[in-house]
Amino acid sequence: MGDLTIRRAVAADVPAIVAMLADDPLGATRESPDDPAPYTAAYVVIDADPHQMLAVAERNGQVVGTLQLTFLSGLARRGATRAQIEAVRVASGERGSGLGATLMEWAVEQARDRGCGLVQLTSDTSRTDAHRFYERLGFKASHVGFKLDL
Repeated sequence: MGDLTIRRAVAADVPAIVAMLADDPLGATRESPDDPAPYTAAYVVIDADPHQMLAVAERNGQVVGTLQLTFLSGLARRGATRAQIEAVRVASGERGSGLGATLMEWAVEQARDRGCGLVQLTSDTSRTDAHRFYERLGFKASHVGFKLDL
């Protein structure tokens, strides 16, 4: 299947990332790959922030996976830093290949390297397959999340 590299995303990766975000039932209703401006602006902010890491998995020169890590400092848990994993996506042709697990293992290792005491994520309640995937990786459904659209 070719060599896999996981690395920090660059601006040229944004269209491929957006395409993966839009390639599922939820993303299809909330993403607009035909309008790159908001994604490009968001990438600039993310890339400039030392507490953010937008990552891509690349195989044979093609972006085939992505996730975003945010490092959150806090007073709780004796001042522990948390790593928040968001927007985990794998290209449709790579699903079921183990790439998702590899991406998640990489993210957890990044969190360890940054001295984080906890890795957390949220997943839409409709993504039951994703919930089983995260539980297989050792994550526990320990909290109820709330969001407020603005």
